[in-house]
Amino acid sequence: MSTNTDTIYLTKEGLEKLQQELKNLVEVKRPEVANRIKAAREMGDISENAEYDSARQEQSFVEGRISELEDIIKNAKVTDKAAGDKVVVGSKVTVHIDGDEETFHIVGAYEANPIEKKISHESPLGSTLLGKKIGEKIEVEAPVGKLTYTILKIE
Repeated sequence: MSTNTDTIYLTKEGLEKLQQELKNLVEVKRPEVANRIKAAREMGDISENAEYDSARQEQSFVEGRISELEDIIKNAKVTDKAAGDKVVVGSKVTVHIDGDEETFHIVGAYEANPIEKKISHESPLGSTLLGKKIGEKIEVEAPVGKLTYTILKIE
């Protein structure tokens, strides 16, 4: 999702979550997988050893994820909600839409989770909300047509 020069926006909580995942992979998963490989090798012929193949596959996944997390963390820019009355990455925005109120947390792409109402700053809604103030109306193209949102609150 990123190259070595891309800035990756994360909230403080999002960065901490990724750092914790990295720590777990390096300190727990990596040694577990190494032990599985060692045990599988001790069983003898590795050419037809399903446990060895499985452990090597898991090792490949773990090492790939470690590399990806290191890259993300290295290029991460933790957002600062000090933008005052404007929507920024890290803001919680309450909007009025079709008679309902919804609150969205604007987060970096790696933290996005629509089920938890965490939307990426790169998404159509997230990118349109950035820089807006309370009271402003925005229109966003959605699968059901154009939706109009009115910003009620920014935290």
